[in-house]
Amino acid sequence: MSEPLSARPRSTPLRPSACPGLLRIVPAMDGGICRIKLPGGVITAAQAHAVADAAALYAGGVIEATNRCNLQIRGIGADHQGLIAMLLDAGLGPSNPASDDVRNLMLSPTAGVDPQQLCDTRPLARSILDSLENHPGFHELSPKFALSLDGGEGLAMLEHPHDLWLSAMRCEGETLMAFGLAGCPADDSPIAAVPMDQAHALVISVLEVFLVSAPPEQTRMRHLLAEMSIQTFLQKLPAKLKATLRADSAITTRRRRSNPSNRHVGIYQQAEPGRVAVGAAVPLGRLDPSMLAKAANLAVQFGDGTLSMTPWQSLMLRNVALDHATHVLDGLRDAGLITTVEQPLSQLIACTGSAACVKGLADTKADARKLADLLTQSRPVHLSGCIRSCAAAHTAPVTLLAVGSGCYNLYFRDADQPGFGELRGRDLTIEAVGAQLNADSRSNTDD
Repeated sequence: MSEPLSARPRSTPLRPSACPGLLRIVPAMDGGICRIKLPGGVITAAQAHAVADAAALYAGGVIEATNRCNLQIRGIGADHQGLIAMLLDAGLGPSNPASDDVRNLMLSPTAGVDPQQLCDTRPLARSILDSLENHPGFHELSPKFALSLDGGEGLAMLEHPHDLWLSAMRCEGETLMAFGLAGCPADDSPIAAVPMDQAHALVISVLEVFLVSAPPEQTRMRHLLAEMSIQTFLQKLPAKLKATLRADSAITTRRRRSNPSNRHVGIYQQAEPGRVAVGAAVPLGRLDPSMLAKAANLAVQFGDGTLSMTPWQSLMLRNVALDHATHVLDGLRDAGLITTVEQPLSQLIACTGSAACVKGLADTKADARKLADLLTQSRPVHLSGCIRSCAAAHTAPVTLLAVGSGCYNLYFRDADQPGFGELRGRDLTIEAVGAQLNADSRSNTDD
């Protein structure tokens, strides 16, 4: 029987490198960090107000939008239990406290309303999350072990690597759930597929086979597959599935079509005529309580009363009447969010940096704002304070890797080169980076 919530300690000191959770607040230079995992990336307006109030009352007022559609509160003071209790009272915790770490399932921010979706992934997502919470063996998974579920939406993150990814596909008139291991739909073709009614059983089987096959030191799927072939792993699955895996060339040669970029900012047409989603970027991934509260108020007044967090560190209000979309966009802008991709800051991401992380070699947040003022054209740039690349789950088109205070190595993504890609400059100041990126933009647009 699962241990009741009231019987568990509400905050446990762990090593500084441990992943934070809602029930475990991890220390950092600027105070504690609490990570709030949102089912499907969705938070109600009332819950958003609770997060805003908790950040203002128990922390320094810094709320972060993560690249896996969750929220974090930073700068938490001594009263961990007060903050945790406020969040639990708002319904933001797991139904089973032992499962807090493993609720790592990412959906499209427009799941269920997207005009291009092949299926509504939300019922399947609820079943998977229920299993993650209530299957005792799954609580042994690493806090970093992650799953993604793609229903074929026009707005989906396809580049983040996951231990298990699922992607709906049409094959011979049937909708199937294709899947891959230790990768992502943008880079990999599926290794097999199952009928939609077997998708939940597939997830259970994959996780059970992983836990039985991987020794404790192999915490991620990629670690296991370094020692075990994918074919061997697949051979272990059918015993737990009612359906036969389909792994013919019609499945394994498919590749998910990429989405147009930046559609998470602005107005996005939903499947229902006259209804849209309205999105805005969170500046460098950081909200203050007022920004989150104002967005929540707009969701109540003009949307469906929820906010959908995105893997691009932005948020969306769904089910907005088209006639109200421009007004909502203006309201988000007035709240301090970024509502057009033409603003350079909309495409810049930066880790915590030296201001709050002991491993950071530069103040990446402050340097990103300087860079935004220098750029003549908006483009995706990732500023990383160290080699760990915490702010980006995949390689960005341009990466600045800090080598000292205000000093960076400049990389351009190159599929033929490992890591961040091709090194284009060493020990550059932000001013030098801005000049080089502006020159590169001109060389790529001028005839």
